[in-house]
Amino acid sequence: QVQLVESGGGLVQVGVSLRLSCAVSGRTFSRIGMGWFRQAPGKEREFVAAISWTGISTYYGDSVKGRFTVSRDNAKNTVSLQMNSLKPEDTAVYYCAADPSAPNYYSRSYYSLPQTYDAWGRGTQVTVSS
Repeated sequence: QVQLVESGGGLVQVGVSLRLSCAVSGRTFSRIGMGWFRQAPGKEREFVAAISWTGISTYYGDSVKGRFTVSRDNAKNTVSLQMNSLKPEDTAVYYCAADPSAPNYYSRSYYSLPQTYDAWGRGTQVTVSS
C-alpha cells in the first residue's frame, strides 16, 4: 500500500513562488506515476500536474501550464511541484496521488483523471493573498 505525505504549503503573496513536496513510501517509487490535484472550497477537484512513472512525460492543467513544474526524485522517493507566479485563484488544498500500475501506454487523459490513482495524500493548504 502506498502512503503519501505532502508538505510545503502555506500563505503567500501574489506573484511569489512555492514548492510542494510529496514523500512516497510503501511501493517501488520508480514504478509509480504521480499526480497533483487541487480543490478549492465549493469547487470540484482539479487536475494540476502529473509525471509518468518513467519520468519521461509531464502533463499540466491548462490553468497552471507555464507556471508550474512537476518533477520527481527517485533516489529520495519524492515528487515536487514548483509553483511560480502564484495567483489568488491558485488557492486550494493540494493533493498528491499515486498510480502504481506502471502502464505501458499512458497519456495526459490517463493521468488527469482522479480515478487513475489508487492512493492520495491528506493534502496541504496553499493560500495566495492579494
